[in-house]
Amino acid sequence: MQQERGGHCDVIVVGAGAAGLACAADLAVAGLAVRVLEASDAVGGRMRTDRHRGFLLDRGFQVFNTSYPQVKRRLELEPLRLRPFTPGVLVHTSRGRLRFADPTRPPYATADLLPGRLASGRDLAALGVLSARDMVLPAGRLRAGADTTTLTALAAAGISPELVETLFRPFLSGVFLEDELETSSRFFHFVWRSMLRGTLALPAEGIGAVPGQLAGRLPGGTVRTEAPVRELTGDGVLLEDGTDVTAPVVVVATGPGAAVRLLPGLTAPPTRTVTTYYHAADRSPLAEPTLMVDERRRFLNTVVLTEVQPGLSPDGRALVATSVLGTPGPADEPALTAALSDVYGTDAAAWEPLHRCTVREALPAMPAPHAMTRTTRFAPGRHVCGDHRATGSLQGALASGARAAREVLADRRRAATRLR
Repeated sequence: MQQERGGHCDVIVVGAGAAGLACAADLAVAGLAVRVLEASDAVGGRMRTDRHRGFLLDRGFQVFNTSYPQVKRRLELEPLRLRPFTPGVLVHTSRGRLRFADPTRPPYATADLLPGRLASGRDLAALGVLSARDMVLPAGRLRAGADTTTLTALAAAGISPELVETLFRPFLSGVFLEDELETSSRFFHFVWRSMLRGTLALPAEGIGAVPGQLAGRLPGGTVRTEAPVRELTGDGVLLEDGTDVTAPVVVVATGPGAAVRLLPGLTAPPTRTVTTYYHAADRSPLAEPTLMVDERRRFLNTVVLTEVQPGLSPDGRALVATSVLGTPGPADEPALTAALSDVYGTDAAAWEPLHRCTVREALPAMPAPHAMTRTTRFAPGRHVCGDHRATGSLQGALASGARAAREVLADRRRAATRLR
């Protein structure tokens, strides 16, 4: 995917994450000469998979949601060789493990959904109404609804504080990367809708296969890796190696920190940080592809990834991924090991530590009220896109890239009209 150094094109896209690749694809289809400049050694941004001691490790715990509209538009699912997670979650509680599952998807409906186990009859009825509403209402209606915090929205839907603390706070903390449930209720409804309508899965070769497929569909030579941009210039960009690349339009499709550096005056939201620990166990501590959360919130979530995709391990051992908020230090690791021993009912201290991955800017903060999408226009010939301009999800990143392409093309049409 290398391209010649320097040169001129119609549009430069800075960053080969999901947003930048989507933007470049739409511009290329429209007939523009596009160059994507990526600072690292491969495409993907935060959606990267590394090989470590033979294991395929994503850069932080990732899931792939098949229901996203942009996913349906841009990706072929069969080559990804997806395998699904269980459509539900296990909650470790003082009463033991309880399963929350979608009862419309057998065989995972269990007695835990009977009143009095995971939730009361009133809670289950409220949850059913909430889920049915989010599944059937048009997306535009959800987007136009009043925006409050997720915590407020759950209370308004009739969900009791007990079920919030047992299920929603532990589960959604791992989705939003915050445990106060202050995230926009609009975004919560879209997340809930996507989970009910789609399947959460993992590609056989890890999450990096997703941007790999997006990049593979671009014209040859579009993407140049190991090409960090030092600054934007009056007629393009200047790379760190001193090379000038010129174009009348530059789209900055990086994370928010780099975007603010390249576009002084840009306002970006705060971001969330997450750390994922990877361990290898001689045998699987949970013989099913199910996400587990903890009522006591000693971690965000944990899962045996090889129950989802066995090929992630080179030697038949189980690969366990556990995520926590922020950047814990070495002193915090014994407590995490004790928590994993508790929830899995085994001695997690016997597992081999493989890797610890901290992802800064993992998600933008999305407190209410939150605009589900924002213009990508920053200045004449300057655009910015990414999930921090929309919603913290693959759908948000791809949709923001698509919006950038639409706005670039609209600006070109207006400029051409003025010259006539």
